[in-house]
Amino acid sequence: MNNIKIVPSELEGHISIPPSKSITHRAIICAGLSNGKSHIENIIFSEDISATLEGMSSFGIKYEKFKEDRDRYSLIIEGKTPLRALSTTIDCRESGSTLRFLIPIACILGKEITFTGKGKLIERPLDEYYKIFDKQNIPYKNLKGNLPLRICGKLKGDTFSLRGDVSSQFISGLMFALPLLKEDSKIIISTDLESKGYVDLTIDVLNSFGIKIQNNDYREFFIEGNQKYIPQTYKVEGDFSQASFWLVAGLLGNKITCTDINVSSLQGDKVILDIIKNMGGNVEISETGIIAKKSKTKGTIIDVSQCPDLVPILATLASLSQGTTRIINAARVRIKESDRLKAISTELNKLGAEITELEDGLIIKGKEFLNGGEVDSWKDHRIAMALAVSSIRCLNPVIIKDSSCVSKSYPGFWDDFRALGGKFNN
Repeated sequence: MNNIKIVPSELEGHISIPPSKSITHRAIICAGLSNGKSHIENIIFSEDISATLEGMSSFGIKYEKFKEDRDRYSLIIEGKTPLRALSTTIDCRESGSTLRFLIPIACILGKEITFTGKGKLIERPLDEYYKIFDKQNIPYKNLKGNLPLRICGKLKGDTFSLRGDVSSQFISGLMFALPLLKEDSKIIISTDLESKGYVDLTIDVLNSFGIKIQNNDYREFFIEGNQKYIPQTYKVEGDFSQASFWLVAGLLGNKITCTDINVSSLQGDKVILDIIKNMGGNVEISETGIIAKKSKTKGTIIDVSQCPDLVPILATLASLSQGTTRIINAARVRIKESDRLKAISTELNKLGAEITELEDGLIIKGKEFLNGGEVDSWKDHRIAMALAVSSIRCLNPVIIKDSSCVSKSYPGFWDDFRALGGKFNN
């Protein structure tokens, strides 16, 4: 499904929210670092999750996959420590989480390992790790700053200074590896920490597998060495990042009920509920799930420093709200699967939106309807899904190029779109 033509229609119904991709990455890694069998339930095998599972297999873990229901699976993961290097190359595909989470784990082995990838991942920055390699004399080689990256050296316990405004993935990556070292370690955050919710998720999943991280007000984290991961049975909760598309679809179209979602979640993107309410949207929490009803929303100021993945769908909502919305503190989304500020503003403007791109944000003047037309996904799953949702309030069909890129995080997106009343052909 490379190109798709969507005929505008209101979406309505119930949708089972896919399991959190962020949590699934973390659970697979923790299970793999445990010495024994763990049972991980409620998994969808997107390309990113498959990349992490295959990457962990390169360290000697074994796994069995069992189908639960439709596209949902469970895993039996047999971790084994100490880790072994069964493969000298780890293909991270286009998954930034896989790359940044597994690099420190690879550095425990002290073997030569090469990380590869494709698409925008090849040029995603890794400078925070390079500074650590330089400090600890860990040999590494890359291709003019890009992948492939070859490393050969052992990570040692230390005091690590990391920027908090580049990506929390570097912090999480170290948190997986440092507890297995002999020495105690400390991570000091040298700037304000953005995406705190993702660090909270890492600490929470680590805690579930027996690893303790001391959080000192997000300014520093103390990690005791010689800890052991304990095998667990773990069920992955629904993903607020994915739920955000259907919640906005409910506001723009008709009533949509999102089920299999934890309203007490630590996920940072749960803030979508507060943002929607602040914009005047009608969202209710009931026994059946989270219900988003058709609403007239209004413009506001949205600080996305703690929820950067919401930018594409928030831009869609703002484009179809009354008044002006400013999305601020969004510079980091330029180094995602695409330059998301440029991508979403360019493509929504093609549909008739009125968006001004700033260096670190967007100014969006809302309209009741957009025109429709042909747009490009930029091969970015979140751009494609946000554009699909925008079609609800378009006067003419929307053609999305490279629509199959949604498989990176949400392989069943188009099936769910159709199940809610979406009309399209390809």
